[in-house]
Amino acid sequence: MTHNRNAHAEINPMSNLWLAPHSHPLVLGHRGACAHAPENTLASFRLAREQRADGIEFDTKRCASGEVVIMHDISVDRTTNGHGDVHTLTLAELRGLDAGGGQPVPTLDEVFEEVGRDVLMNIEVTNYSTRNDGLEEAIVEVIQRHAIEERVMFSSFNPFSLRKLAGLAPQIPGGILYHPRMPVWLRHVWLAPFIPHAFLHPEKSMVTKAETAALRKRGIGVNTWTVNDPADILRVTEAGVNAIMGDSPATIRTTLGI
Repeated sequence: MTHNRNAHAEINPMSNLWLAPHSHPLVLGHRGACAHAPENTLASFRLAREQRADGIEFDTKRCASGEVVIMHDISVDRTTNGHGDVHTLTLAELRGLDAGGGQPVPTLDEVFEEVGRDVLMNIEVTNYSTRNDGLEEAIVEVIQRHAIEERVMFSSFNPFSLRKLAGLAPQIPGGILYHPRMPVWLRHVWLAPFIPHAFLHPEKSMVTKAETAALRKRGIGVNTWTVNDPADILRVTEAGVNAIMGDSPATIRTTLGI
């Protein structure tokens, strides 16, 4: 894997808490504490905070009425009692759905208001169609309105989305997501030299001690996902990752004794 230093995000560590030094891997709640509460809901994010997560990871999309909402899938079918693609439903229609345990589908504004001053936030930008729906611009507008730039970072499997975000908000770090089943040019991150980034976000099976050390020398951190098994938690910690995303922050903390 080859990286060009000119593509790294040159961000002052004092201006963004994701870049601040820490004594152990950051513990991140994947979609909140979704092993114990409905994923990507305020209840899940609150529980992650209660489990002493350093941060949370969640997924963003833009709905038909323009708001940024928290939803992983293209459609609402798996995670709610409704049907249809997120981009075809208005916020009012999404509000009428049950996202699990009576929880509503939250907006990005509501996440910031609920936990934004307590945890770091990894905003996954799930804009994977060729349709330009203005998701990146809408996310940055919400961040700036809440003046919460120092607590957020962006991640995406779409390198072009990250490049766009770097132009819109260069002070916010980005992380390139990838996994072993992606096309070769994506899973080997061949576009990294052209995408401003401070982190790489490999799936846990792709993390090695040698690669993490090599990236660290180039000033790139590694945040890995989705790590739930204690043996995997210990392995990626030994490999030197910057952050561990898992469905149960409490499990990560207990395993590491932190």
